[in-house]
Amino acid sequence: MTILVTGATGVVGRRVVAELLQAERHVRALTRNPASAALPGQVEVCEGDLENLESLRAALVGVERLYLFPVAQTAAEVVALAVESGVRRIVDLSGAGADDEAFEGGYHVSERAVEASGLDWTHVRPGEFAGNWLDWAPSIRAERLVRRPYGGAVTQPTHEADVAAVAAAVLLQDGHEGHTYTFAGPEALTIAQQVEAIGTALGERVRLEEQDPVTARDQWIADGYPAGVVDWLFGMWAESARDHDPFNEGWAAVVPRLTGRQGRTFAEWAVENVAAFR
Repeated sequence: MTILVTGATGVVGRRVVAELLQAERHVRALTRNPASAALPGQVEVCEGDLENLESLRAALVGVERLYLFPVAQTAAEVVALAVESGVRRIVDLSGAGADDEAFEGGYHVSERAVEASGLDWTHVRPGEFAGNWLDWAPSIRAERLVRRPYGGAVTQPTHEADVAAVAAAVLLQDGHEGHTYTFAGPEALTIAQQVEAIGTALGERVRLEEQDPVTARDQWIADGYPAGVVDWLFGMWAESARDHDPFNEGWAAVVPRLTGRQGRTFAEWAVENVAAFR
């Protein structure tokens, strides 16, 4: 059985490849630049792009199961090509906010295309990635400082390795057809506590400078974040900072239930990625 992993050199895709290799499966990896993929030698690396359909035809030959990286503009066409090529199961990477209108142009588009395919499908919807903190690595390196609004907002950071483990589990196991798995990390932490965890990993204090939300919104949009997504995030954080959203035990239970392993904590993620902040 051949499993095609798209987005195979990304932060999740690379880990999906590793999980499948550990399970001793034949993995074909799709990447735009095979020369720089740096994937294990036993991986069959193919050049291709989800927005260039002709580049996918060869990669899909003989593929039974597909891990689909989020693709909006060509989602329906990619899925149709998978059906034509004989793919039987698609596991798509989505997000916990997929039902929200702010993400209508991305996750939801891919999900609808997959559901309409007639194939076995499973949606993998992680919450906020712990890896989003790498966006603040430059200011932490330079000033030991994080500038963000809503320091009291509570989130459940999700380790990318856990996202990959869930995706690999539902690719390999039967019984997940037609399911949507929304999940998050094993603990609820304020933004301030997450900053503190990074400081603990560094062995140095990292300060949080809480920004005015209006100023921060303007800056995020100027930095290229879509206004709809910024407003969705800021609205969620503002509500959480006021009411301190409770720990979502149901979301936290998904990783151990599907993988047989406890979800990784944010402190573990910070230690593993400490070089980025040093």
